Amino acid sequence: MKFTTKQLVFMALLISVSVILSRIASLRIAFAGVEGIRIGFGDLPVILAGMTFGPLSGGIVGALSDLTGYFINPMGAYMPHFTLVKALSGIIPGIMVILNERGCRSLLYIGWIVFVTQLATSTLLTPYFLQVLFGIPMGLAALPRILALVFYTLTFPIIIHTLLVRLGLMDYCRNISPTK
Repeated sequence: MKFTTKQLVFMALLISVSVILSRIASLRIAFAGVEGIRIGFGDLPVILAGMTFGPLSGGIVGALSDLTGYFINPMGAYMPHFTLVKALSGIIPGIMVILNERGCRSLLYIGWIVFVTQLATSTLLTPYFLQVLFGIPMGLAALPRILALVFYTLTFPIIIHTLLVRLGLMDYCRNISPTK
């Protein structure tokens, strides 16, 4: 796959915005000395990258935003598990847009994309890795994330749809779909 200059610039911008929103502008709640929950808008640029430029771009934006954020503001030892989760936050929306022949035009479908992505990554995988790595019970870490899932599902689609329209990225959503 070949990236255009415009795509690379948008991807770099989305990486930097994700780092800022994840590391600086988010609410962190610690469990047993480890960051158990981070509520913020850091996944929004990653989801946007996957939806507009495809799963590969979304995965790259997710992984690089996690790695860049770690090197700028490390919080403990580096865990590649969470880089994988962040990459999946961009891969899943890209795959879902490709599977939908209409792309990502519908606000309801964008909500579905956000719900599935956050359910898989933030609500299931992250608590699982917290349990495996740090012994934090999965149920304890997952309960507040369910509330965050509702918040993300209600807010992210509106923001993403607005950004797609205002930045003129709606055509990119259609172009990664296999029927266009």
